[in-house]
Amino acid sequence: MTTRLKTLPLPLLGALCAACGPAFAHTLPGAVEIQGHYDNGVGTSDAASQGSIGASLLKSRPALRPGELLEFVPGIIVTQHSGDGKANQYFLRGFNLDHGTDFATTVNGMPVNMPTHGHGQGYSDLNFLIPEVVQRIDYRKGPYYAGDGDFSSAGAADFVYRRRLDAPLALLTLGDNGYRRAVAAGSSGGDDGTWLGAFEAARNDGPWTVPQRVRKSNGLLSWSRGTATEGFSASLMGYDARWTSTDQVPQRLIDAGSYAGRPFDRYDSLDASDGGATGRSSLSAIWHRNDENGQTRVSGYAMHYRLQLWSNFTYALERPDDGDQFEQQDTRTVLGLRATHAFDHLIGPLAARTEVGVQFRHDRIRVGLYDTVQRVRTATTREDRVRESMAALHADSSIELLPKLRAVVGLRVDRVGSRVESLSEAQNSGRSSATQVSPKASLVFGPFAKTEFFVNAGRGLHSNDARGTTARIDPKSGEPVDRVPPLVASRGAEIGVRTEVIPKLQSSLALWRLDFASELVYVGDAGATEASAASRRRGVEFNNRWTPVPWFLLDADFAWNHARFRTGERIPNAVDRVASVAATVRDLGPWSASLQWRYLGPGALIEDNSVRSLSSLTANLRVARKLGDKAELSLDVFNLADRKVNDIQYYYESRLPGEADAVADRHVHPAEPRTARLTLTLKF
Repeated sequence: MTTRLKTLPLPLLGALCAACGPAFAHTLPGAVEIQGHYDNGVGTSDAASQGSIGASLLKSRPALRPGELLEFVPGIIVTQHSGDGKANQYFLRGFNLDHGTDFATTVNGMPVNMPTHGHGQGYSDLNFLIPEVVQRIDYRKGPYYAGDGDFSSAGAADFVYRRRLDAPLALLTLGDNGYRRAVAAGSSGGDDGTWLGAFEAARNDGPWTVPQRVRKSNGLLSWSRGTATEGFSASLMGYDARWTSTDQVPQRLIDAGSYAGRPFDRYDSLDASDGGATGRSSLSAIWHRNDENGQTRVSGYAMHYRLQLWSNFTYALERPDDGDQFEQQDTRTVLGLRATHAFDHLIGPLAARTEVGVQFRHDRIRVGLYDTVQRVRTATTREDRVRESMAALHADSSIELLPKLRAVVGLRVDRVGSRVESLSEAQNSGRSSATQVSPKASLVFGPFAKTEFFVNAGRGLHSNDARGTTARIDPKSGEPVDRVPPLVASRGAEIGVRTEVIPKLQSSLALWRLDFASELVYVGDAGATEASAASRRRGVEFNNRWTPVPWFLLDADFAWNHARFRTGERIPNAVDRVASVAATVRDLGPWSASLQWRYLGPGALIEDNSVRSLSSLTANLRVARKLGDKAELSLDVFNLADRKVNDIQYYYESRLPGEADAVADRHVHPAEPRTARLTLTLKF
């Protein structure tokens, strides 16, 4: 199928491709296609930092954890500062995004980020992803897109699952440190539609002195029916995981090499009872129709989610006798709906395409923070019931001003309303609400000699934890506190270029800036809102895709970031540079291989820049060989050079049992040492 979609915005294009299934293809005038890897060619997007990643590239590189699929998005680095059952740590555009704040993710149309979460605002746990059934990742950066709302100021990514598989598959992975993973997936089709099922079970102890004992089970069942003209699909998902945490440890203990009369190294733990358990189950459905009146898409979902998390980051700072372990609990039901309609029309003599949409989400939350000893509750810091709803109207129009000049103008209106019932302190109960209007605008020039230029600007938002919007007193100290606004505005702008003027090479360059009115965050570890000044981030991204021959692909992505509070101070944990370079060889006879270098640069750990994090450079390798038409054997090696680097670094005060006073120190969570995994994949 070939169609002209030059004026179609990429978010709608993604929706249409998802509706039509993997057989749907599109071709744009002047576009260079790198089939199966990227869909980022000239003429396919509204910004230099926007694109889509195909399934074959996702298969070509190894991922230590499911969330590392986001590292295929240029400029993102994914790490972990605790057990592998916990949400990852994300870095992008001068943000330490913590566990997902300010980067919005969806899976099959369902949002992953959790507002008013027990551990942190916008918590985004992608451990339930099944990489083998991901069809593509659509990504965007900056607050320039009317369809993206809360948590998307830095960017957004949509994981789209397959509707059918080429053949049923079974996969078994065995690796170092007790790693085991099995996947079975298949699909079947008939007059009554297409069914797809996938199941995953995984176990992993890791290199830690206290084994993390991750136990994960994961399932997907989907049904779809229809054509590109009209169709319906539904998905049922279930996920459960349990683990022992491997939280960060103070550098002073690693340097000493011993603690409490025993050896102590970087893979040790100070509280063997830290850990967690989480689960989510969901039902979602999508309906679409494409006819002479335009394209309509309606989706809805219902989700149940739970988390229990036990952590101890300061050891014996606050409670010297019992230790500082605490429990965070989050149980919620989430209901959501989204509908869009896109249609072609004229604005005077100008051809235009407009999309209008509505979004609604309602969370019913029971959330708590408790003091614990060996996972046994000893006191309640706070406990709340929260009802939080967010609704939005959005519209954008893509207008052909000239044959080589296109404008995209959009408007989004968000309304959030919350009711907090504090079960531990009545004074912190209450209601809050807020509305924000967010205009968006983009100009796209070209293509000129296979080169396209972009100017983007927009207003975005970040919701604050509902508990901070009604709080009157600090739950620990009892001191009065100021309430925070329900919504914080962001403003972003970007100038970019994408070119294919050099044969076989696709390059993009983006210069961007993002301002926040406030860096307010809800600190789940303390049960209170932490206030800080307004901020400004700016940077440069340079991305390259080179395919000199069909069997070789070189990716080279570089990002430089500058992050400051408006007072001039540094923003802690905002890294200055990230980079990824990957060489991929595919289908060279029975062989395929990929070698990736990933670099996480240094950054300030405190505002005056007197303590900085150390950079890390690691390499990951995948080598695969087909064993006939139905089998493949692959070897993944992570941290190939066995470098002693850190996944995350913080600087704060802690106190060990036996220490007289608090000590300000660097606290680190090491990256895993060289780790090998062998996978056998069978297709039937």
